[in-house]
Amino acid sequence: MQANIHPTKYWHRLDDGRVQCDLCPRECKLKEGQRGLCFVRENQGGEIVLNTYGRSSGFCIDPIEKKPLNHFLPGTPVLSFGTAGCNLSCKYCQNWDISKSRETDTLAAQAMPETIAAVASRTGCRSVAYTYNDPVIFHEYASDTAKACRELGIKNVAVTAGYICEEPREEFFSHMDAANIDLKSFDEDFYWKLTGGHLKAVLETLEYVHKETDTWLEITNLMIPGHNDSDEEISAMSEWIANTLDVDVPLHFSAFHPDYKMLDVPPTPPQSLSRARDIAMRAGLRYVYTGNIHDSKGGSTWCPSCGELLIERDWYEIGAWHLKHGQCEHCGEKIPGVFEDRPGDWGSKRQPLIMPNVAPPVEGA
Repeated sequence: MQANIHPTKYWHRLDDGRVQCDLCPRECKLKEGQRGLCFVRENQGGEIVLNTYGRSSGFCIDPIEKKPLNHFLPGTPVLSFGTAGCNLSCKYCQNWDISKSRETDTLAAQAMPETIAAVASRTGCRSVAYTYNDPVIFHEYASDTAKACRELGIKNVAVTAGYICEEPREEFFSHMDAANIDLKSFDEDFYWKLTGGHLKAVLETLEYVHKETDTWLEITNLMIPGHNDSDEEISAMSEWIANTLDVDVPLHFSAFHPDYKMLDVPPTPPQSLSRARDIAMRAGLRYVYTGNIHDSKGGSTWCPSCGELLIERDWYEIGAWHLKHGQCEHCGEKIPGVFEDRPGDWGSKRQPLIMPNVAPPVEGA
């Protein structure tokens, strides 16, 4: 096989000569040379291969809060990267230039898993995030990188829509230390019409990650005016999280901006995010955040027991810190998450990286 082509195992042959990809619920059935909707998984020689292994749309050091993760090593830098393509078809995609790309020129950066892990260690990153587009579709590249990172003590973070089948889901999340899963709506009609996917598969992933793994979980809901921002839907979603998952699972309401095929929809008003936060907290959730806006109250972490400020945030910047050994300094309440006694000092910086010029090897060379 040529460089960047990597074998996969989640597929099977059909009687009609096609090959079915079993990575995600789309179950793409491909003839020779055809690619799935994700663009990066392809039928070559009667097998499904990943055709972008070792290639990326870019590497950057971000604040961990940008993922967003507020209860996982706050203030620390995370080396972030993605590839191209996606297995959903969101009409409002905020990273459409990457996730909807069908051009290999998008993948101008190259780095093998061991290189990524080494650079993360050398630059002081506490974790590596598989993000920008959905890492589910580059499962093998993400998993191999995660293994290399763990050998160097680097944590792994998945930023995903959670649209993945059972068997690959188990393998994928076994390598992840934290995940932010995008719960796009709590309405099946929304999922089908605006993303081309189904709600049930995402809820199954959320349940699996929270109940069956040690992966720290946070959830994001991008609020789109007139589409998924009703009081009724926010309440139903929040109650499901509280009753089916846990009241301690952090929920982020994030502001939408007009993009891709939904340029006619206005940005999310800040008051809508605050309203959603209030509804979710009334449903019993204890850690609810607003995102993509300057809102110190909604972005900060408050003790659910005594009500005192624990972690002050303005967007990605951390201010006051009142946690000690993962507990509230005021009343001793244990705060769920992965915390250290002091936050990192990375702040809101964004630092693009040029990786060492190490091309992927040609198999069999």
